[in-house]
Amino acid sequence: MSKTLAAIIGGAAGAATLVGVILLIICFFWLSLRGRISRTSETGSSDPSAQGDVGRSVGTELTLRGARCFQLEELSLATKDFSDRNLIGQGKFGEVYKGLLQDGMLVAIKKRPGSPTQEFIDEARYLSSIQHRNLVTLLGYCQENKQQILVYEYIPNGSVSIHLYGAAHVSRERLEFKHRLSIAIGAAKGLEHLHSLSPRLIHKDFKTGNVLVDENFIAKVADAGVRNFLGRFDVAGPSSSITADEIFLAPEVREFGRFSEKSDVYSFGVFLLELVSGQEATDLLCSSRDGNIVEWVENHQDSGSISSIIDKKLGNSFTAEGMEEFVELMVRCVEGSSERRAGMSYVVTELDRILEKEMSLTTMMGEGTPVVTLGSQLFRALK
Repeated sequence: MSKTLAAIIGGAAGAATLVGVILLIICFFWLSLRGRISRTSETGSSDPSAQGDVGRSVGTELTLRGARCFQLEELSLATKDFSDRNLIGQGKFGEVYKGLLQDGMLVAIKKRPGSPTQEFIDEARYLSSIQHRNLVTLLGYCQENKQQILVYEYIPNGSVSIHLYGAAHVSRERLEFKHRLSIAIGAAKGLEHLHSLSPRLIHKDFKTGNVLVDENFIAKVADAGVRNFLGRFDVAGPSSSITADEIFLAPEVREFGRFSEKSDVYSFGVFLLELVSGQEATDLLCSSRDGNIVEWVENHQDSGSISSIIDKKLGNSFTAEGMEEFVELMVRCVEGSSERRAGMSYVVTELDRILEKEMSLTTMMGEGTPVVTLGSQLFRALK
């Protein structure tokens, strides 16, 4: 009996020892994996292999974040060796090409000269992790042959600016007020999402040209965080003439280079002005040297000529009350004092409310209204 008991006790002790060893191995593996993932945070990777292999895939960590390291050969093939025929634009980051990947995906490829850096990879990895229906997705990057390249999803209908005041030879869609409100809501929700991140991401270059529309005319904000790739942004002091891009910059940005969520809100207010007028803000404010939009709008309100800034193509597709509330929101966004400006959450709420009211008070598609082919989701506030 004692021998049997001893055998049982010995077997149990052996099993317990084996279980303990297995648990120690699992614990060690878990801690090791956790350490690797934590080191690939938004602040960058501390993996020695990543530091010593700039421009290449950094292994499992990069895959987990969704960013893809493209090969230059693949992107060259997608754009037919970066042919001028595939050149579709020029932005702050560099030339923009339309490309067709081997898997059949259409992409927008942005390219500029630049030496390979780990910071470039870190920033691309962080921006690729940001996913939202109203933001253009950054798919990945490439660093080869002294070129820095960003690869984005391709948005087929181009920027809102093309449809509002693009070149005469470019086919433009006529958007009625409800459709412009829906586009504004989508863009506002894209910015709201950026501002809700931790740490918060400031767009820093929001403008009408950076609001794209897909095949259903759903708005997607482009180039979020691109200024971070370009380093410190030096802002020139006030001048007698303000360029089309500079007019979107808040006063505190132009004077002190101070970006914040509220400077994005100011830029959004200028976007609303262009959205309702169908014109570039620089053309509207040609008589205002300092680009004071609030003063300019208030002068039009006081003189009773506010209707003169409304796009004639809108016809009678809006209510007077809805338009008045829209203009009031626009003015709230472009307040000279950043503290008095609305936040993006408030802007989204107000635009949703205005659109809901417009939908209930106006007919859906009367004769003579836009010829745009719209997705069903464009006729209601975006979720």
